[in-house]
Amino acid sequence: MQSMAATAVSSSSSVSRGWAAVRRCASPSLVLRHVAFSSSSSSSSCCQVVGAGAPVLPLGIRGGRLLLPCPLLPEGGKNGPATRRMTAAAAAAASPSAEGGGKPGIPRTLQLGAMILVWYLLNIYFNIYNKLVLKAVPFPYTITTFQFLSGSFFITLMWLLNLHPKPRLSLQQYAKILPLAIIHVVMGNAFTNMSLGKVAVSFTHTIKAMEPFFSVLLSALFLGQAPSLLILGSLVPVVGGVVLASMTEVSFNWIGFWSAMASNVTNQSRNVFSKKLLADKEETLDDINLFSIMTVMSFLLSVPLMLYVEGIKFSPSYLQSTGVNLQELCLKAAIAGTCFHFYQQVSYSLLARISPVTHSVANSVKRVVVIVSSVIFFRTPISPINAFGTAVALVGVFLYSQFKKAKPKTKTA
Repeated sequence: MQSMAATAVSSSSSVSRGWAAVRRCASPSLVLRHVAFSSSSSSSSCCQVVGAGAPVLPLGIRGGRLLLPCPLLPEGGKNGPATRRMTAAAAAAASPSAEGGGKPGIPRTLQLGAMILVWYLLNIYFNIYNKLVLKAVPFPYTITTFQFLSGSFFITLMWLLNLHPKPRLSLQQYAKILPLAIIHVVMGNAFTNMSLGKVAVSFTHTIKAMEPFFSVLLSALFLGQAPSLLILGSLVPVVGGVVLASMTEVSFNWIGFWSAMASNVTNQSRNVFSKKLLADKEETLDDINLFSIMTVMSFLLSVPLMLYVEGIKFSPSYLQSTGVNLQELCLKAAIAGTCFHFYQQVSYSLLARISPVTHSVANSVKRVVVIVSSVIFFRTPISPINAFGTAVALVGVFLYSQFKKAKPKTKTA
């Protein structure tokens, strides 16, 4: 009995010393790494804590030795050398994926290449089919309304199928977006369609190459961003090339010219004010939902405008009187509207995966692809001087994209 009492007292004191050591540790969860259940010849089995000076805790468990792993830090605690090596290795492994640095892998490069190719193809098909529709029915407001209707249909599907989180906005936030929708519909896309209906697709996109000029001007006026000398220098070939191409354009038309210019101003105004809205920390709105809300609002705003300006003329009886195949026209308009929406969605998806400078360069190349493809498809006559002016303007756009790598200087009040 005395022997059993001594054993119990010894075991009890061992337990006390063990739990006292645990309590003295800064973080009790950092003490144990492995627990080994061991059996002995005595009636009391014990659980041995592996480690230097570890106490023996008696447990009435029978069986062989079993190691139970515990995800705890090694010797030395959180500041030990082993811990530092593990932390450094984990940080080195996670940093490329977290920061997007390093060379992209082959699958990611192929994915980006495929997305850019789809972006270009959708843009080519949109411009070609949109031009065919506008040649058949010269009603730019009606075509614009139909394009926004197509976009609203796909946006509704996106929200209903939970492909993108639905926005939750207040009336005040909708009021802030309303001016952007007005600019988007009444001026931006409608002016672009007016220009495409009056002049060649290649000439419209040559004029729209002046977007950097208006972007710099409006950013300086409303955002306080002063451009660098290199950016200002890159605008010289942009403006000079557009002027040279306009002087030698066979299909030149003042309505088409000024409509494309007005489209530049309104589209860049929309971009500048969108940046201000997205920069507001109180606004919990991403760029895709902002674009989607603007599209739906633009459709609702364009319907009364279309009915007021072109609704009396545009009817099935009018189309039949002009000899237009209504079924073929609706098919072309549906293709143009679908391409119109999805090429902008692909553009936003690309912008989320690549830098703005890379996106701007890809957009410059896209304009070249659209101009060349439209010239080939429509067999647009183009003189050497006109081609040279277009090339100079596009080179200027490319230089502008490169010089935008430097951060603009913000004016101080």
